[in-house]
Amino acid sequence: MKKTRTLYRCTHCGASSARWAGQCAGCGEWNTLTEEVIAKDNGGRGRLASDNRNGSRAKLKTMSEVEIGDEVRLKTSIAELDRVLGGGITRGSITLVGGDPGIGKSTLMLQMCAGLGERPVLYVTGEESLQQIKMRAARLTSTLDNLYLLAETSVEEILQVIRSAGEEFSAVIVDSIQTVYRTDIESAPGSVAQVRECTALLMQAAKQTGVPIFLVGHVTKDGMIAGPKVLEHMVDTVLQFEGESVYTYRILRAVKNRYGSTNEIGVFEMAEEGLREVANPSEVFLAQRNMGESGTAVVATMEGTRPLLVEVQALVTPTSYGVPQRSATGLDYRRLQMILAVLEKRLGLRLGQFDVFVNIAGGLRLDDPGVDLGIAAAIVSSFRDKPLSPELVLMGEIGLTGEVRTVSFAEVRLREAQKLGFSTVVLPQSNMKRIPANSPVVIKAVDRIVRAFIEIFPADGEDGE
Repeated sequence: MKKTRTLYRCTHCGASSARWAGQCAGCGEWNTLTEEVIAKDNGGRGRLASDNRNGSRAKLKTMSEVEIGDEVRLKTSIAELDRVLGGGITRGSITLVGGDPGIGKSTLMLQMCAGLGERPVLYVTGEESLQQIKMRAARLTSTLDNLYLLAETSVEEILQVIRSAGEEFSAVIVDSIQTVYRTDIESAPGSVAQVRECTALLMQAAKQTGVPIFLVGHVTKDGMIAGPKVLEHMVDTVLQFEGESVYTYRILRAVKNRYGSTNEIGVFEMAEEGLREVANPSEVFLAQRNMGESGTAVVATMEGTRPLLVEVQALVTPTSYGVPQRSATGLDYRRLQMILAVLEKRLGLRLGQFDVFVNIAGGLRLDDPGVDLGIAAAIVSSFRDKPLSPELVLMGEIGLTGEVRTVSFAEVRLREAQKLGFSTVVLPQSNMKRIPANSPVVIKAVDRIVRAFIEIFPADGEDGE
C-alpha cells in the first residue's frame, strides 16, 4: 500500500519546505507555498509521477555515432510567428506560450492551426467547451477543416490520443497546461506538482512521437508565466505574448528558444477577424506622431534582426512636490535616472526642480542602449520647449563621461530611416567606418553629447556648453 507525505512548494521559485510558512525562504515571496502530496513506493523512496519505472538503461553513444539529419521546419504560414520560432516549428519540440488573459493566445493558436495546411492538428481544451472554440474559430477568415478538438483535462487520456495517432498530427495544442492533471497525484490542477509532472509527460510524448506540442500557460500578476520556474527550463521554447489593453497591437517575443534566436519579435494587430501581421512596424509606431511638438524624438532601435523606428516622448515640467517625480514607461527607470544625471553634469541642465516623464509611444518596451541619445534629445527638447526637426532620426548610447558610444547594426538602422523618408541621422562617430560614403541620408557623426546637441539644435548650440 502506498504511503504519502506532504511538502509545501513555492509556486514562484519551486523551493520546497517541510512545513508551511508565510514567506518562502528561497525567493522571499509571500503566500506562495502550496501543499503538495508525494506518493511513496514500497521501497520507501519518495517519487513523482514522471520517474522512470521500466528500469531500462540508456545506451551510451560517442559524438561520432550521433547522426544529424537535415532538419525540415514546419511552416505555419504566419511569417511573424515563423520568425520568432526561428524559421518554423521544429519536429518533436515543446513550446510554452504565455500571456495576459484576453491577449490573444488562443486566437494565435487557432490561426496557426489554419496555416498548417491539410495535415490534422489536435487542439486539447481544458478551459472552454467545444462550442466556445468553434465560435472563436468562426471569426477567423481561414477554414479549420483540419482541426480535431478534444475537451479533456486528464493527461493520461491526452497521451493516449497522441500516442495512438502516431505521427498523424502535425501539432498538438494544450490550452491550458494549468488545467491538466495526473490522477495519481493528489494535488489540485494548476499546483506545482501537477504542472511539472504533466509537462514532463507531454515532453516525453513529443520526443518519442516527433509531434510538436504547444502548451498555453497562464501568467501571474507580475506578467511571469505561472507555475514553477523549472517549467520554463523543461520546454524547448518559451513565447511571451505581450500587449496593453488600450492598444490593439500585440508583440510575440521569444524568451527562450533552443532552435533559434531569443532576440526576434513578431508584431500583430488584434482585429475583429483575428490577429493581423504587421509587416512594417515602424510605420505603425510612427503613424500618430505629431510633428512640430516639443518633447518628441524618433529613435532607431533593433529587435533581433529587425530595425524599428519608434517615437520617444518626454515631458519636463516644474514640480509641485518637494521631491521631483521621475516616470519611465517602456524603458528602464534606472536608465532614465542615469541619462538625467549625465545631462545635469555634462550639459549643465538644472533638472532638480522639474518632474520628468518619458514614454515610448505605441506600448513598446525598449531595452536597447542605442536609444539613449534619442531619450536625452526628447528631454532637452521639452525642457527648452523647442521641437526637433521632423526629418531627424537619432541613435547612440550615452556613457557616464558624456561620450556617444557605438551602436550595433548602425547601417541596418540607417536603411530603415532612409526607407521611411527621413533625411537626417545623428549617430556615433565610431560607427562611420561601416557607413557607405554615398549614403543619400545626411549623416551627422558625433562623439560627445555636447557636440550632438549642437547638431540637434544648431541655432542655440552654445547654450548647451
